[in-house]
Amino acid sequence: MKRYVIYVIDTATNTGGPGEMAAIDAFNDHLQSNSHWITAAGIGAPATAKVIDNRQDARLVTPGSLFDSEEFYSGFWLIQAESDAQAHELALAGSKACNRKVELRPYLGQ
Repeated sequence: MKRYVIYVIDTATNTGGPGEMAAIDAFNDHLQSNSHWITAAGIGAPATAKVIDNRQDARLVTPGSLFDSEEFYSGFWLIQAESDAQAHELALAGSKACNRKVELRPYLGQ
């Protein structure tokens, strides 16, 4: 099994309505019952981020996200799949469930 991250792309946080939350719960149940589930979570808005650079003990902290964009990651699923094709199908299902664009990336260091 290979691991993948499915990032949820949004323009706001905590925007899922009741129907979307039910679809996400059903998708999560599908992942869990088919041994694809590792973990999932929503993440804070870019305004809550801090970019930290402690290379050579610099202790630099910059408020906000590294990226300045209207769209940002608002959550993720960490999944496992037998193949890239299966991960792609799961990402399609995740996008439909949360009614958002998603980004699929392989998880390195398996």
